[in-house]
Amino acid sequence: MPCPVDASLPSRSGPAPRRLRAVLFDMDGTLVETEQLWGVAMAELAARLGGRMSDEARTRTIGTSMPVAMAVLHADLGVTRTEADVAADARWVEERTAQLMADGIGWRPGARELVAAVRTAGLATALVTTTPRRLAEIVLGSIRADLGNDPFDVTVCGDEVPARKPDPAPYLQAMTELGVEPGECVVIEDSWAGISAGLAAGIAVLGVPAEQAVPPTPGLAVRPSLTGIGIPDVEQLLQCRDLASVDA
Repeated sequence: MPCPVDASLPSRSGPAPRRLRAVLFDMDGTLVETEQLWGVAMAELAARLGGRMSDEARTRTIGTSMPVAMAVLHADLGVTRTEADVAADARWVEERTAQLMADGIGWRPGARELVAAVRTAGLATALVTTTPRRLAEIVLGSIRADLGNDPFDVTVCGDEVPARKPDPAPYLQAMTELGVEPGECVVIEDSWAGISAGLAAGIAVLGVPAEQAVPPTPGLAVRPSLTGIGIPDVEQLLQCRDLASVDA
């Protein structure tokens, strides 16, 4: 995996790069095929409100918090909702998504293999998601059943942090619970909100966007999927981060 920094940078000088100690995974759209389930629920809510959500609006909601998603949807439809209506709409989307999740959840390409490889390598792991705990547990139950164990040392959900992605708070909390520093871990994300959160926390990020384009950004490496991505690739991303920080 090439470094996500300018290839013309000189050879690294100074102290040796720190060892990779942890990998922090996003959930929806990164590890599992659930992002489209949220999309189905949002589209159905739009229909209930008498409209159709545009593709552009749907893209803007990927990886965001429920309040942001509701604001985008209502603005897209041109409807005005009371505070109580907004809360009711959010609950409806969450309940509908939970129903869709109950029908079965699949892995994203290469995700199962990478999670297993990270655990085999003895690295610490965290699942860091904007999804509320009760819905995240549906996904975690499916993952545990498939792998035969819980592959995550720490799980941080959207309703358990003071601010949600793109704020760095979820990743800062995960690092605190794992006892690691930004230079000792890598974030794996699919959405711009999540990528921004990881970068704001000072962590190198591997982006695997499925439904959302992401701009070239220092500290970010982008791949079409996790297929073929192994521990050496993740370690190289950490080394590239060290190179960029020394030569900046």
